[in-house]
Amino acid sequence: MVEQSELNRLFWQSRRGMLELDVLLVPFVKEVYPELDEEDQRRYRKLLSCEDQDMFGWFMERGEPEDEDLRRMVRMILDRVQPK
Repeated sequence: MVEQSELNRLFWQSRRGMLELDVLLVPFVKEVYPELDEEDQRRYRKLLSCEDQDMFGWFMERGEPEDEDLRRMVRMILDRVQPK
């Protein structure tokens, strides 16, 4: 179970000030993060430590992270919003 204080902190960390990132990360942290297992929660927190420009490129699919954990999380977030 995720504590509300952690969710609040992650919500604010997910607001990046770049609309393209905010529309992906904020709903993800609100709707999906609480249901993730511990490893995926750790991966999401790791993603938040990345630079906005790197994340922007990954989410626009102009590249992908070298780190396997980050690749998994980027894919998970994109799969939520892209039609199959």
